[in-house]
Amino acid sequence: MLAIIGGSGLTQLTNLEITRRQVVRTPYGEPSGALTFGRMRGRDIVFLARHGYGHTLAPHEVNYRANIWALHAQGVREVIAVNAVGGITPRAPTTPPSSAKESSTREALAALSGPGAIVLPDQIIDYTYGRKHTFFEGAEAPVVHIDFTQPFCATLRSALLAAAGRAGVAVQQHGVYAAVQGPRLETAAEIDRLERDGATIVGMTGMPEAALAREMELGYTMVAVVANHAAGRGNSAESISVAEIGRVLERAMQNVRTIVEQLVSGDGS
Repeated sequence: MLAIIGGSGLTQLTNLEITRRQVVRTPYGEPSGALTFGRMRGRDIVFLARHGYGHTLAPHEVNYRANIWALHAQGVREVIAVNAVGGITPRAPTTPPSSAKESSTREALAALSGPGAIVLPDQIIDYTYGRKHTFFEGAEAPVVHIDFTQPFCATLRSALLAAAGRAGVAVQQHGVYAAVQGPRLETAAEIDRLERDGATIVGMTGMPEAALAREMELGYTMVAVVANHAAGRGNSAESISVAEIGRVLERAMQNVRTIVEQLVSGDGS
């Protein structure tokens, strides 16, 4: 069974034919909310709003262990996580472009990482702290070291890329997701540091969710929606408009829904 974990901007799947909702109790406490079961294009889907259905849970307050455990307990084997992110666009050079080709390349890079862009990251850097990040802890639990070299499921990423192609939605198929603590947004200097570290997008909820899914042997991948230029970049050079983030997400999430529909239909019919 496939699960969709919705982040900011995606608290429900409007194209899901809901069949039931179920509250799941877990050994790790309460999940973010009831699991919503339904069908889309004839396929069984489970949806969970990561921040709660009223968007009441801050990133550091989300019970990631309960969420992943609840999905696994209900037979989920694949997870698509939808995350709102900031785009760490490269700083504009001080010199003008030397050619039309260079200018068009810069514009293309900005379009792929600017507000409204959709990114399928292939790597993560974790900057979070104080979160419950493993199922394997406690006096009776064995020490387990999972392989996390490639944090996202290659098969599911390929399927999403194919679905985006069928849907005619442009996506950036590579990216490095920086998982930060939040809930505040970053300083411009912090974004400079993240870029030096190799990050191309920044969000607050990718970890420990991705690692916990790996511990449960779930195929997990992320669809990141760029809600804004990261601090100090683009139109966020001086400040970030939270109101504008909402407007961008509202428009971009329709593309996410379309990609998911194409994914579950398999042949795009």
